[in-house]
This record gives sequence, structure tokens and C-alpha cells, in this order.
Amino acid sequence: MEVLAEPKAAAPAAPAQGKSPTRIALARLRRDRTAMICLGIFLFFVLMAIFAPLLAALEGQDSTTLHQDLIDDYGYPTIGPTAEHWFGIEPRLGRDLFARWVYGARPSLIIGTLATVVSTLIGVLVGLVAGFAGGWLDRILSWLIDFVLSLPQLLFAIAVPATFAAIFLGSAEGISAEQTSTIRFYSLIFVLSVFGWAGLARLIRGEVLSLREREFVQAARVLGVPTWQILGKELLPNLVGPIIVSVSMALPAYMVTEAGLTVLGVGLTEPTPSWGVTISAATNYYRADPLYLWLPVIGITLLVLVLSLLGDSIRDAFDPRTRR
Repeated sequence: MEVLAEPKAAAPAAPAQGKSPTRIALARLRRDRTAMICLGIFLFFVLMAIFAPLLAALEGQDSTTLHQDLIDDYGYPTIGPTAEHWFGIEPRLGRDLFARWVYGARPSLIIGTLATVVSTLIGVLVGLVAGFAGGWLDRILSWLIDFVLSLPQLLFAIAVPATFAAIFLGSAEGISAEQTSTIRFYSLIFVLSVFGWAGLARLIRGEVLSLREREFVQAARVLGVPTWQILGKELLPNLVGPIIVSVSMALPAYMVTEAGLTVLGVGLTEPTPSWGVTISAATNYYRADPLYLWLPVIGITLLVLVLSLLGDSIRDAFDPRTRR
């Protein structure tokens, strides 16, 4: 008589591991080919700015040496791109264009990054406090946000460098070109940071107003969790998406603003090897020496374009309503 074997009990299913919205968004971002290409190009510019001295040394040049023997009587270069000057030399002063180009990425990246970090920290802090506290504190902070958004940024960009010179150097007159460039460098960071936090603060405040009535926040309040822990451990993790999107969009905007203010004459100045400074000087030679103008224009355009596309990809990755 054949004995039937008892069926084996099914193995218990492994418990499903949940993923946070941030991890899901990052996974979607890694699958986005456009985002990865843009990230690679951005890292290329960052590495170029960091290792600018080494790159210029490969050519045997630097950003400050003058080659007056290669300039004619009218101020124009007598040579084009050569083995010693890969991109040629600039009119009038004869400085190497390749060295100026790789060094020129530094001010844009530094100013854009520092302004983004400072404005993000201030905007997140003000938005968290205003949205969670409510009442008179919310009204005061909301009024402050609206006041900052109404201020004319260009006028402050013109006035702040002279004010800083008078405060830190005692006078806005008779200062050297190096001191002027340094003051304008920090003035741009200050102006962009002061005017950049308000928009993010308004966004964070609106998000916090909807989150503070959720069950997990109410439970933390009932349990007597300190306010700073509620803000940092309960609310802030739920704001990672909007913050990352804001940062990715603010960085290229600040870089464009820096270059634009420099071209208008209220940004960086010589002897800083900035792309904006080069564009401002090259406008007088764009017909005779187009490479002098187009090198920094291409650099700024490409860098801002990849950052904007990367910002769009990040926004789509953190938006659950989109599917790429």
C-alpha cells in the first residue's frame, strides 16, 4: 500500500522591506540616464576647478603671466592656439586663455555653492519655525519673508561692496584691485544669500503647516517630545524632497546671477580669473578674437544647462506623480 507523503508546509514569506520616499527617489534618479550624464559633466567642472593649477601646469602656463611679446601694436595676439597656448592668449595683456578658463570655473562654483548652502540653511530654519510655531511668530517671520522678496537685488549688489569697503577697510576709495575683487567676492555671497533664503522659507513654511497636524507630530507632542526634536527628527526628514529640489535649482540660478552682475560691472573684477570678468573684457574683441568671448560663454552655458537638467530630473524623481 503506497503511503502518500504529506505536503510540505510553505515557507513563510519574507517580510517586505519598506523603502523611504527618499530612497525611492534616489533609485529613480540613478535610472535616469540624463541625470547621470549631467551629474558626470558637473563633476567634471568641479574637478577642473579643484585641479586648475595642475591642468594649467600641463600646458606650462598660469593665469597671471603676461606674454606682451606675442601682442602687436594694436593689442591683438599675433598667434592662435599652439602647443604652448592651447586656447591662445587674450588681447591686450597676453595671458593664457586655457589657464584663465580652468581657473575661471572656481569663482562661479564657490560663490554659487556657498550662497546655496547659506540661503538653504536660513530658509529651512525660518520656514520650520514659522510653520510650526504659528501665531505672532509666524506673522512676524512671514512679514520678514515678504519684505526680503520685495527688496531690489541689483541695487543692493551695487551698494554692498562700497559699504563693506567702508566698514572693513575704513574707506571705499583708494583701495587696490585685489582688495576690491575680494570685497566684491564676499559681497556677492552675502547678497545672494540674503535674497535667496526667502523663497525656500515660504515653501518650507507651507509644507510644515500641512505636516504639523499629522498623527505622528501630534503623538510626539502628547508624549512631551521637545520642540527641537520634533522639528529635527519628525518634520525635517519629510522635507528632504523639497529641500533637494530647491538646492538643485538654486545653484545654477546663483551662478547665472554672479556672471550677469560681473558683466554689468557690479560683480567680480580683475585680477580674479572669472568667466564673467572674461566675458566683460571680451565684448570689445569679439569680432577680432571670437574664441576669447566664446570660451567662457560656453563654459557658463554648459554648466548651467547640466545643472538645470539635473534639477529637473531631481524634481521629477521626488515627485510621486511623475514616471520616467
